[in-house]
Amino acid sequence: MPHSVLSRRHFLGLSASAAALSACVPALTPPPPPPEFEPIDYASRRDGAHRLRAINLQEIPEFLHRQVVPYQSEEPAGTVIIENRNRLLYLILENGYALRYGISVGRDGFDWTGEATVYRRAQWPTWTPPPEMIEREPHLERWKDGQPGGPDNPLGARALYLMNDDGRDQGYRIHGTPEWRSIGRFASSGCFRMLQQDVIDLYDRVPVGTRVVVI
Repeated sequence: MPHSVLSRRHFLGLSASAAALSACVPALTPPPPPPEFEPIDYASRRDGAHRLRAINLQEIPEFLHRQVVPYQSEEPAGTVIIENRNRLLYLILENGYALRYGISVGRDGFDWTGEATVYRRAQWPTWTPPPEMIEREPHLERWKDGQPGGPDNPLGARALYLMNDDGRDQGYRIHGTPEWRSIGRFASSGCFRMLQQDVIDLYDRVPVGTRVVVI
């Protein structure tokens, strides 16, 4: 009997201590659910004066599909973060989430890291190959004065023009591409390629002045 009484007192003491401790710890609020976005239609459709070609997502690995994912970052919402190694672009959202897109990045010798700012945005932009590119690929001489925007233009349906922190435009862009099978590869000359439908989606979310961090 004495043993049972002591055990009960001991139990009650522990219970009281636990209750007091829990009263001092604020209740944890679960994070809000990720935002929901309308699914993107990857079928062929008109976009202004041009027609987007259909994309078969089954031919693209699922991790490269546009999706909302948990993402912890010290960068504020609205920042674009590009992970070269993973071929992924993140648009930071509120509450620990990001909107993630699969991309193509610079091939060996053309990749870069650093910070930049979106200083210009364009729909169905003209593409002008730089002289050094024409030297490497002489067949591009025909476009030395610019290739008009259109379904076969390398800049695709939209382009976000990047300026370095020192105010220079070194020719780097976030842009669409008609070569959608290059998404997920190290294939560009330093730009970041996106599926046409994805770059249109990002374009509508990213204003001039957006900070871009490339890691």
